[in-house]
Amino acid sequence: MAQLEIKKLRSGYGTIPILHDISLQVEQGEIIAVIGSNGAGKTTLVRTISGLIEPLSGEIIFNGESITRMPPHKVVATGVAQVPEGRQLFNFLTVEENLMMGSNIAEARAHRKESLELVLSLFPVLAERKDQEAGTLSGGEQQMLATARGMMARPSLLMMDEPSWGLAPMLTKELFEVIERVNKEVGTTIMLVEQNVFKALSIANHAYVLERGNVVMEGTGQELLDNKELKTAYLGL
Repeated sequence: MAQLEIKKLRSGYGTIPILHDISLQVEQGEIIAVIGSNGAGKTTLVRTISGLIEPLSGEIIFNGESITRMPPHKVVATGVAQVPEGRQLFNFLTVEENLMMGSNIAEARAHRKESLELVLSLFPVLAERKDQEAGTLSGGEQQMLATARGMMARPSLLMMDEPSWGLAPMLTKELFEVIERVNKEVGTTIMLVEQNVFKALSIANHAYVLERGNVVMEGTGQELLDNKELKTAYLGL
């Protein structure tokens, strides 16, 4: 049984659909990449799974339970957390205070100390900056903080929406290494929504390509990296 299963999902804003009857699944312990150009529906997909957008039709099943129309706080309580596009930190709170905000559900509150030790070991720069206001961090440090805050909810599925957005190549490389560590060492399933197609496919077990709200291609990360059509469309090769 897949950890997350999307069945014929239609979703959008108001009555205007952005996603058109898409189906996909995420297996436990994997890194799944969802790639596509701007406007393909990637962020709409993540926001719908998170409960921030109510779907027009279709089903979202997580660990055998329907979360299709659950409010966001209940979705988080099931074990699904989102690292949003643009980070959306509390800039005037410290690094540590931002991390605490990520552990507000009852299950996460009970393990705050343990979770804090884990994320600070994965992101040592945050340990050095834990008393610093989030708004004074560099772009790369802010993305690490956003990722660590998502992990403070102790999710079994962490959805990351454009985590490399605005980052320099070296910081992007470092971030993707941490994503792999979170997956392999912590055992967290990762759903990675990315425009950096090469990086995303390089670490993905499986991947889906979205175009205009439709799944137009899927396969292992390596299969899609080797696909001539995809290389031409997204990698310029």
